[in-house]
Amino acid sequence: QVQLVESGGGSVQAGGSLRLSCALSGYRAGYYCKAWYRQVPGKEREFVSIINSDGGASYADSVQGRFTISEDNAENALYLQMDNLQPEDTAMYYCAADYQSIYLTTSYCRRNGYSYWGQGTQVTVSS
Repeated sequence: QVQLVESGGGSVQAGGSLRLSCALSGYRAGYYCKAWYRQVPGKEREFVSIINSDGGASYADSVQGRFTISEDNAENALYLQMDNLQPEDTAMYYCAADYQSIYLTTSYCRRNGYSYWGQGTQVTVSS
């Protein structure tokens, strides 16, 4: 069973930085997508960033140029470096993953969802 555990959230002032980590255990071989989403109470979960097994990455327009997704497959870890944080970035951040025996594009994963989700880590940005 694949498990995802996020860490690295916290409270920062606007303009600050945080680095989120997602530890993946029960790793499965094959093609994958790994992604970050965020959610504010009362609103739908929002896409932040995604990376696939080819290393292809994409970002939401709202975080493009400020956030960077990366991974360390030797450590089974996914990261999200968040710079120049703004109050509107305040949310619970979740990592998600999907593994398949067929090649997964990032657009496919975003359309079809993920098999595995973490429990989230809170990020609060004050002005």
